[in-house]
Amino acid sequence: MQHSSIHWFRKGLRLHDNPALLAAATDCRRLHPLFILDPSSGRAGANARRFLLDALRDLDGSLREMGSRVLALNDGKAPLTYNRLQSLLASLGPPEKPAPALTREHLQGCCTPCQVSHDTDYGVPTLEELGQDPAEVGPHLYPGGETAALARLDTFMKRTAWVCGFKKPETEPTSLSPSTTVLSPYLKFGCLSVRTFWWRLDEVYQGREHSQPPVSLHGQLLWREFFYTAGASIPNFNRMIGNPVCLQVDWDDNPQHLRAWREVLPSGISPKSPDPPQKCPPAPSNPNAPHQGQTGYPFIDAIMTQLRAEGWIHHLARHAVACFLTRGDLWVSWEEGLKVFEELLLDADWSLNAGNWLWLSGSAFFHRYFHVYSPVAFGKKTDRDGAYIRKYLPVLKDFPAEYIYEPWKAPRAVQERAGCLVGTHYPWPIVEHRAASERNLGRMKAARARKGNESPKRHQAPPAALPPPWLPSSPPGTKREPPASPSVAKSRSKKPKIEQC
Repeated sequence: MQHSSIHWFRKGLRLHDNPALLAAATDCRRLHPLFILDPSSGRAGANARRFLLDALRDLDGSLREMGSRVLALNDGKAPLTYNRLQSLLASLGPPEKPAPALTREHLQGCCTPCQVSHDTDYGVPTLEELGQDPAEVGPHLYPGGETAALARLDTFMKRTAWVCGFKKPETEPTSLSPSTTVLSPYLKFGCLSVRTFWWRLDEVYQGREHSQPPVSLHGQLLWREFFYTAGASIPNFNRMIGNPVCLQVDWDDNPQHLRAWREVLPSGISPKSPDPPQKCPPAPSNPNAPHQGQTGYPFIDAIMTQLRAEGWIHHLARHAVACFLTRGDLWVSWEEGLKVFEELLLDADWSLNAGNWLWLSGSAFFHRYFHVYSPVAFGKKTDRDGAYIRKYLPVLKDFPAEYIYEPWKAPRAVQERAGCLVGTHYPWPIVEHRAASERNLGRMKAARARKGNESPKRHQAPPAALPPPWLPSSPPGTKREPPASPSVAKSRSKKPKIEQC
């Protein structure tokens, strides 16, 4: 008996491997493919919104070829949802094989009622209609949609040696083009089926030596399931307070530090010195023109500039900026970083975003809290010349490699030749890394030693003066470290040694 069906597209914006869509279309007389947009439900920024709209247009185009259309509702009212039952990965075998893609044959005898006013009433909206300024989006490097997802997957699956040898920790955060697949946004929005990805990898692996989880591509999919399972079963997973697995830490309330880490300015404009440099271009008027971060550490600022412009950064780059914001340097809560990533990342998946911030801040899962990413040395491991910094911070592009990661150490004459004076065209470092990381190590040790699970008080940190006294421009003999709290001073005799990477 034929029936009418409503298929609710949520995070499965695709035709391939979509069993629910196939079931809805089977013996169906009228099919209503539905997507509900709720602009108020998240912090997604313009780049992520554009990716979603790309995916919806692609899906609508694919359905239109079969005589159907997407009904995109944009009234801000989402129906109630349910939590999917999660079980331990260890109790599961390989995932089921993907379902076949929806085809015109599945829709024979079935129609989607479309009025003449369909595009006006139910068409995929524009960025403006979602309250986003199109001028805020960066370069369109990763178009959304199933079509782009499957094409990207096909491209990588042809590189059999690369796929078999893939080890995530050996990929490079400073590569000028991505050294990983960048399939995560397509997985996040459901433009690519996880099962399809898994079994395509399995086909490549067959009969060949290949890397193994957790570092292999299969391993990356299992990490996704790990955080999905944790996010579904742990209360308040995206917060510190009320989260039973989260270390309770007395993070600082320091808006100045958070702003410097989060925001970017037109390239060549220092947050302390609004005058543009003589040898740098005027402040750009569009997001595709050069911008720069404000921490004064070029590697960190380059990463945050790439994130805000492109919506994607390498996982090790995420490690570096997350550690810098939290336990490494600025001692700002990981919840603040989570909000920024949620806004700016194309692949900001709730469970993965929260889980990784818990991990990288040393709040849960990861207990080597003395392992700290250096904002100088880490980038040099894969990019000693600083090509990545020169690309994303063009204000520093003429600095010699010797100073590209630490421009404040360059003599005045070198800065003048580079057309960039530290403190005028590019900011001083916001903290001194070694002093800050040593202080934070003591604070982290104190948090771990605290009995019970009581809520800590957040400290109001005083604004830092720029330039600080440890910089070369200060008079000799003025070097000093920030004062240590009593708990830090008490722990200094037995504290672990910081591992800088």
